[in-house]
Amino acid sequence: MFGREGSMSKIQDGWLSRLRSGLSRTSEKLNSGISAAITNRKLDTATLEELEEVLISADIGVTTAAKLSASLADTKFKKEISDLEIREALANNITKILRPVATPLEINSRFKPHVILVVGVNGSGKTTTIGKLAKNWASTGKSIVLAAGDTFRAAAVEQLKIWGERANCPVIASSPGSDAAGLAFDALEQAQKNNADVLLIDTAGRLQNREDLMGELSKIIRVLRKIDPNAPHSCLLVLDATVGQNAHSQVETFKEMTDVSGLVMTKLDGTARGGVVVALAERFGLPVHAVGVGEGEEDLQAFDAEFFARNLLGLNS
Repeated sequence: MFGREGSMSKIQDGWLSRLRSGLSRTSEKLNSGISAAITNRKLDTATLEELEEVLISADIGVTTAAKLSASLADTKFKKEISDLEIREALANNITKILRPVATPLEINSRFKPHVILVVGVNGSGKTTTIGKLAKNWASTGKSIVLAAGDTFRAAAVEQLKIWGERANCPVIASSPGSDAAGLAFDALEQAQKNNADVLLIDTAGRLQNREDLMGELSKIIRVLRKIDPNAPHSCLLVLDATVGQNAHSQVETFKEMTDVSGLVMTKLDGTARGGVVVALAERFGLPVHAVGVGEGEEDLQAFDAEFFARNLLGLNS
């Protein structure tokens, strides 16, 4: 999942096809807007303003849209230009924005285990993402322990247990409503005892009780550091692409609560708001480790900046 060494497998080919299909809703929106804006075949001020509005409508964001339109003005202003040339130029500039954040998530073998705290609002896909990560790493020979830290949702615990069975890895769980920090402490002790490579910790995401959630996450980190002063070694924020610009406030909120080290973007197959990935990259500069396009085990893959940018504009890579 998190490497592209050697020839691309049939699984990756199929996933790239699904990602291309998933981004088609965003690309159709962008391309129709671009075609409508390019009426006199010259990139004048009015056309640039229209293009900027088109980019904003695809959740690329005001600041990023302004930057992209300014780049077009620098090189193409008052020149005759086709919508294809506009799309190519935008794809190249978006690739430049995305390339620095397209960073695979690597397991650090210096840590035993590498502790990954997974955060995000309820419904963002945290538990499924954890399951997919576990399945992938287990298939490469890594030993994984899962911690069902969302103790308020019985469904999340059961879902994680199902993924644990699929990945053939233990799931540390407790009774509903029990202390999540205590469970995380027990899970880290168990993972160390098992000499596990990775400990993945699920968490609650009840933003309506923000102070409670902040306190809970802080406590989890505090008790983990009683065992390992450097834990958690990674903190993944899982974002649902369908929320569009609301993803910005989620990043801000969880950065306040935890030291978010990277993002995973899910549900890109169900939205016309795929441009939000570009906006987040421009604003926060956090690594985008992976993107998801479905519920299947192989539907979460490493983020490819150029492929994403070109298919966002309907340009097949």
